[in-house]
Amino acid sequence: MSVTPDATLSPSAGRRFRAYTTKHLDELTSRAGLSADERLAVQAVASVLPFRVNSYVVDELIDWTAAPDDPIYRLVFPQADMLPPDDVSRIADLLRSGASRKELNEAANQVRARLNPHPAGQMDLNVPKTANEEPIPGVQHKYKETVLFFPKQGQTCHAYCTYCFRWAQFVGDADLKFASSEIDQLVEYVRSHPEVTSVLFTGGDPMIMGEGVISKYVEPLLEIEHLESIRIGTKALAYWPQRFVTDPDADDTLRLFEKVVASGKNLAFMAHFSHPNEMRPELVQEAVRRIRSTGAVIRTQAPLIRTINDDPAVWESMWRTHLRHGMVPYYMFVERDTGPQDYFAVPLAEAYHIFRDAYQNVSGLARTVRGPSMSATPGKVCVDGITEVAGEKVFVLHFIQARDPELVGRPFFAKYDEKAAWLFDLKPALGATHFPWEQAPLPGPGGLVDPTRL
Repeated sequence: MSVTPDATLSPSAGRRFRAYTTKHLDELTSRAGLSADERLAVQAVASVLPFRVNSYVVDELIDWTAAPDDPIYRLVFPQADMLPPDDVSRIADLLRSGASRKELNEAANQVRARLNPHPAGQMDLNVPKTANEEPIPGVQHKYKETVLFFPKQGQTCHAYCTYCFRWAQFVGDADLKFASSEIDQLVEYVRSHPEVTSVLFTGGDPMIMGEGVISKYVEPLLEIEHLESIRIGTKALAYWPQRFVTDPDADDTLRLFEKVVASGKNLAFMAHFSHPNEMRPELVQEAVRRIRSTGAVIRTQAPLIRTINDDPAVWESMWRTHLRHGMVPYYMFVERDTGPQDYFAVPLAEAYHIFRDAYQNVSGLARTVRGPSMSATPGKVCVDGITEVAGEKVFVLHFIQARDPELVGRPFFAKYDEKAAWLFDLKPALGATHFPWEQAPLPGPGGLVDPTRL
């Protein structure tokens, strides 16, 4: 595998990675034509929620003539109205007056605490424990077949999405962040749980790590016979495709992927694409080709986000493009109940119609995609449709995955509500007094009522 960039690739191919953070925000937002007051409001939002972008996104993906309405600009740059006006005004006043870092942090933390930083029981229901009742750091086990691992060196990203549901990994109290460098604990845990068939490396973005670090985490897992797949959740293809083409360790990384495939495991490369424009550069297309040449399977997923991709034509274009380049459309998610959900969320009824309108216009090969799906506390709930049963208008839903495996695949109904944007906004329909998961206490890690033990 050659790391020499193709002559047809963009000028940014082969350039060194350069990150832009809040200290560059005023300069960058001025390019979007924002006034001084508007830029200060954006700075206030960035004091609460994380901001990071890089030269590839700035130079290759954003159409600055269309900013601040360009979808990629909105994908990575904070918007002044993402947070409640009183919160933005308060922090803007602190910035304007030259308040101390301590004052700013205290104000930001007060806002963050109201944004549900760790949704879906991540802190109390998903973390397995040792026999000594000690939580296993950096590990989550929500569904019995799949364990999530948060490698310590992978808890940042090439750029941050404004709607990121794991925004708390990048700001605030370090004690509330998931991370571990103890691969031995992960290996021991997976070995002792034969029901676990898949390990998902997540973050942050595991592909922010160099090949030498990734190998130390991945290779020990290849010896576990009952493990069928290794997944890597990443947005590197969209935000820094150089990682797989021209970076110094690009070839070594692809050789690691080949090693995983040669071991008999499925390497699932879970690529996060939010908009068709992320696929336009030839550099990302070359990165996709190189990853697929290793035997890895690239599956694509993204949330449905207001002002960025809330249009069926956008999703149809994405799925068609992904299929054309050999990737497998996998999920349309509903924006989670965390961070600036009120700003980005699309009501479930609208989300269903967007999904259906796009879905009906693609071939069967692209209909591998599932959604709109909510990754909620009891599991992944899919909105299958809107219909009328016994004279009552209802949502038809089912569990794609569930904390309690008995719920998987079982349809259930909720009263139609045109404003509902999340599972817990819904009420049972057809005379039911509760939803299926409300009949018994939610199982703990791995679908067990009692905490999982080593």
